[in-house]
Amino acid sequence: MCKNNNINDLLIDAKDKSNIFNKSISKMNRKENIFLAKKLFTELVFNTAYIEGVNVTFPQTQTIIDGGVVNLAVSDIQTVLNLRDAWKFMINNIDEPFNLNYVCKINEYVSRNESPDWGVLRYGEVGVSGTTYIPAIPIKENVEQEINNINKIENALEKALDFFCYSVRNQLFGDGNKRTATIVSNKILIEAGAGVLTIGQSNALEFNEALNHYYNTNDNKKLKQVLQNSIRTLNLSKYNTIEK
Repeated sequence: MCKNNNINDLLIDAKDKSNIFNKSISKMNRKENIFLAKKLFTELVFNTAYIEGVNVTFPQTQTIIDGGVVNLAVSDIQTVLNLRDAWKFMINNIDEPFNLNYVCKINEYVSRNESPDWGVLRYGEVGVSGTTYIPAIPIKENVEQEINNINKIENALEKALDFFCYSVRNQLFGDGNKRTATIVSNKILIEAGAGVLTIGQSNALEFNEALNHYYNTNDNKKLKQVLQNSIRTLNLSKYNTIEK
């Protein structure tokens, strides 16, 4: 167990580092990265809900996670409960293989009771709010091949960001695409000790602008930069007291 009770004293934001892969600063092992994800659990759930426009506060998020009662719309409570369960599943099953079945499982958690067919690849046409972009209906074999290609990327950061960009632009599911992309990308990062991706209030506008730019142009450079700046890691010079 960490003797320092303030997790914020142990955190480093990616944007504060000149090199996210500086091993002396940011490289964690899997156990340390899981510790970080668990310490930030409420923040991860809250931020993932926030970028979806869910009208919930941080204290309300904590209360819902703990099983308490809050005065919110049923749909908002359902979203938070789904995210709680999705994050828990990911963290507790970090060794699950990254494939289409896994991605569908995460979407099943985040979209439960929110879409007609949660955990199933989208089979109807959709538009993307704020853009004229209309993604093609995903074909299972093509999605499997793309995930196989992403799986061949050795660098965990590149792999996670490539999946996020591919998943959101192609709108693989009828609902919950950003939530699914966020949690699956974190699975890739955490199992490699590369930090946690959490897009919060401080960079939500920048994220949404970069995402819209990506939808409209298919240029993901700005989005990838925002995502990289949203990764948090442990300061390992301070973090050295995990209970064995």
